[in-house]
Amino acid sequence: MKRRCVLLALFAPAGAWAQRGFRGGFRSAGAVGGSLPLAASDQEKRILGVLEEAWRTGATYANVPHADGRMLRLLTEAGRAKHVVEIGTSTGLSGLWFCMALQKTGGRLTTFEYDARRAATAREHFRKAGVAELVTIVEGDAHQTISRLKEPIDILFLDADKDGYVDYLNRLLPLVRPAGLILAHNIDMVPEYLRLVTTNPALETQLFREGGGMSITLKKL
Repeated sequence: MKRRCVLLALFAPAGAWAQRGFRGGFRSAGAVGGSLPLAASDQEKRILGVLEEAWRTGATYANVPHADGRMLRLLTEAGRAKHVVEIGTSTGLSGLWFCMALQKTGGRLTTFEYDARRAATAREHFRKAGVAELVTIVEGDAHQTISRLKEPIDILFLDADKDGYVDYLNRLLPLVRPAGLILAHNIDMVPEYLRLVTTNPALETQLFREGGGMSITLKKL
């Protein structure tokens, strides 16, 4: 029973949370936001080593804390995702969490980044982690470059300009496959987006309350 209560506490019904007017926000999880998992293989150990080094050296600009990263990995691997699209590469740490799953599912990551220096740092992180072949980084304004996407998306992750979340969703939702997921980070900063994903009958949304706060939306149709 205790374990069930803990699991239930991680998620909140999106509608009920929105009705509270975002009072209180999400529970703070600190700078790192949780612990790293134990490595189950040499590949995982290599990726986790790069993540640990990045947090130690401060190469973490606008990245997900560990708690959120672990959830990204869990959802990707459990859903056997083949194509993950990320808007907002930053320095690649969220991408590393995705790649931890994608190296098992045989999938790949397409990630979009506006800042060339952060994209370069991400490439180096992917290289050090041994997952560069799984990742395509697209530089430039994602509002323009996402038009290059044509293939179905299993998981869409939004973690870039908050004012752009609604535009990204509207333009990429047709590419998300039925039973695919749309994940949005720092959801307490984007009330318009939250209202959109909780009032569309084709979508089902729950909130992950650890780390920086994330909405998890299922495309039902």
